[in-house]
Amino acid sequence: MIHPQFDPVALHIWGPIQIQWYGLMYLAGFVAGLYLGLWRARKQAWRGFTPEQVQDLLFYIVVGIIVGGRMGYVLFYNLEQFFQNPLYLLRIWEGGMSFHGGFIGVALAVILFARKTGKPIFAVGDFVAPLVPLGIFFGRLGNFINGELWGRPTDVSWGMIFPQVDSLVRHPSQLYQMAGEGLGLFILMWWFSQKPRPHMAVSGLFMVGYGVFRTAVEFFREPDAHLGIRALGFLTQGMILSIPMILVGVLMLAWAYRRGQMNMLPPAVPSPAKKKRTGKPGKGKRT
Repeated sequence: MIHPQFDPVALHIWGPIQIQWYGLMYLAGFVAGLYLGLWRARKQAWRGFTPEQVQDLLFYIVVGIIVGGRMGYVLFYNLEQFFQNPLYLLRIWEGGMSFHGGFIGVALAVILFARKTGKPIFAVGDFVAPLVPLGIFFGRLGNFINGELWGRPTDVSWGMIFPQVDSLVRHPSQLYQMAGEGLGLFILMWWFSQKPRPHMAVSGLFMVGYGVFRTAVEFFREPDAHLGIRALGFLTQGMILSIPMILVGVLMLAWAYRRGQMNMLPPAVPSPAKKKRTGKPGKGKRT
């Protein structure tokens, strides 16, 4: 198979003004997160999350993803270029976002939102965690459309040639990440968060799940050319950033189940109201 070589520009509006597929994928992820967040606030018994708070929280998260994702990309993958030209950090139009930087940005956003609303930090984190994988799904789809973050050479039958790179058959690692970090992690997180879980457990599982999926796919994804293999003959930058997530997530899960403090309460089933018969007609009274 050959990569379809999509035009990264979805819509040419006028002159230099254009809408790119990658930006639309980010928008799709934010819309999906908002919809699911509003659904959870209405249908599930999470403590004190109103639709208005979900919308405010999404704004915090969007800012955290954009700022953190860009800073993470520069600091984790292009630090030398930043030292040569610090303004490189602001050149977002040239592309370059990092999940791990975005994750740190979202974590800070969760902390700021929790402090503003007076909610426990991990109550907010546990609410947000199941919404994130769909955003990752659309982000990796954007990577595939752009033909970036390609995989290592392979001889598997589903391998793909990326003409913009070379003529070698490579793993379509963007699709692997879309299926694992995106769809697979979403199914896992959504199933896990449907029932009451100990405080911090949902956040911990997200860190473990993402770290495992990302570390596994790094064996098939081509390392960044300017970084290569970082250590031990196989560790890539993505692995180095993901393995600590797994360790921290395991500790969070262990601590959560040891404490046993429930974060999500089961829905309350209202008992049917009993009407009193007075024998006299009268107006209802609001309470």
